[in-house]
Amino acid sequence: MKTIAIVSGGMDSVTMAHLLKAQGHELTILSFSYGQRHVKELEFAARCADRLGATFNLVDLSSVGALLTGSALTDPTIAVPDGHYEAPNMRITVVPNRNAIMLSIAYGVAVAQGAGEVATAVHSGDHHIYPDCRPGFIAAFDAMQRLAVEGFGDIRLSTPFVNMTKAEIVVLGSLLGVPFVDTWSCYKGGDEHCGKCGTCVERREAFQIAGITDPTSYTSR
Repeated sequence: MKTIAIVSGGMDSVTMAHLLKAQGHELTILSFSYGQRHVKELEFAARCADRLGATFNLVDLSSVGALLTGSALTDPTIAVPDGHYEAPNMRITVVPNRNAIMLSIAYGVAVAQGAGEVATAVHSGDHHIYPDCRPGFIAAFDAMQRLAVEGFGDIRLSTPFVNMTKAEIVVLGSLLGVPFVDTWSCYKGGDEHCGKCGTCVERREAFQIAGITDPTSYTSR
């Protein structure tokens, strides 16, 4: 099946791309530049596409991202918070409607390219903070998009990790041979992972729970 996979360059979406490739999907990888502070993640998305022999398309949404103020990911005046990813202060990392915007574009691309599936790597650890990662949103968005493209495509929304923990994704990725060192999570976007922001804490915790060696270089231990 031809599949449009939204890949940020993080370990979840890269693992999803490897899974889809292993399942025989014909992949087009779609990444988004929306003015995110950690724009270097896109380098890792491109590497993933190259590694898997997939088509890579980068969509420039920087002008849209400039309007989505109030998030530490798109507003340079707001500091990225440190701490556990389920802490209340992590709400400042929410980019309004980000997944809905990206998925809408992915569906348009799917229709244009005759794809039968759009895939995104939301997982259960996202549910607490991010409303557009929850099962209810996924079901509603899938239903809405079926109406939006009715008569032009029969496209399925695939979320293989929606009920999985990040530790379970690490285990699966390890079995698939995902090079986790070639993925990027840190929201601060420095030369190395900071080790303190919510996504770094989540990444470190996932490897620890999975019992798999974390190959990531962190500036802080």
